[in-house]
Amino acid sequence: MIKLNLTLTKVSKFYPKEICFAADVKPALANLSFDLLTGQTLGLIGANGAGKSTCIRLMMDFIRPDSGTIRIDGCPPGDRGLRHRIGYLPEVASFPPNLTLSDMLRFVGATHQLSKARLAEQAERWLRTLDLWEVRKRSLQSYSKGMQQRASFVLALVHDPELLILDEPMSGLDPIGRAKISALITDLKAQGKTILFCSHILEDVDRLADRLLILHKGEKRFDGTLPQLHETYGSQTITQGFLRAIGEEAVC
Repeated sequence: MIKLNLTLTKVSKFYPKEICFAADVKPALANLSFDLLTGQTLGLIGANGAGKSTCIRLMMDFIRPDSGTIRIDGCPPGDRGLRHRIGYLPEVASFPPNLTLSDMLRFVGATHQLSKARLAEQAERWLRTLDLWEVRKRSLQSYSKGMQQRASFVLALVHDPELLILDEPMSGLDPIGRAKISALITDLKAQGKTILFCSHILEDVDRLADRLLILHKGEKRFDGTLPQLHETYGSQTITQGFLRAIGEEAVC
């Protein structure tokens, strides 16, 4: 198996609009360090404003850290060679007006330099897996929110990436859609994919993640397995452990 490790070392991020206020302004992320090893699945959780989205945007090189380093397979995330090895699922699907899913697949295939035969094979595989084969030539604007989420998954997977970064993969899905995506992530885990996913649905994290990373107000509060979370905080459920980790014991 090809190794593709992700490492953040003392990463901090301030947003420009905050810098001018005061010396004690809090960063969006503060000295965050963690590793994601080949074949692991890491669940990134935290309340709104915890720094999850900032963390993902940094890993995707959409923004740059103010301090610290990010390395994927030893390279900075902006390294062009990494683009073909990473699959990204945004929290909110955003497609150009009037394009079909087939149009988007041709664009993504060209971006990742897939041959026509390879693109056709991969596209059909994922379109059928995610129940989008029959609607592939319909405008993406006509898709429901759940269909758009599944379409984003197809685009993230079509080039067979080694590392998957999934931002709220269950967003907009009904119970049947959630079950299908859960089964898909389980299958991707079994294939040895390295996966980082962010979710507000703690039950999904409990079921799918090998490790948990809890952020709160830009700081790491916990990094470890679910049994370690229970041992550390004397919790019995992931929700209880999460609340205790972020200092909300009164809610438990």
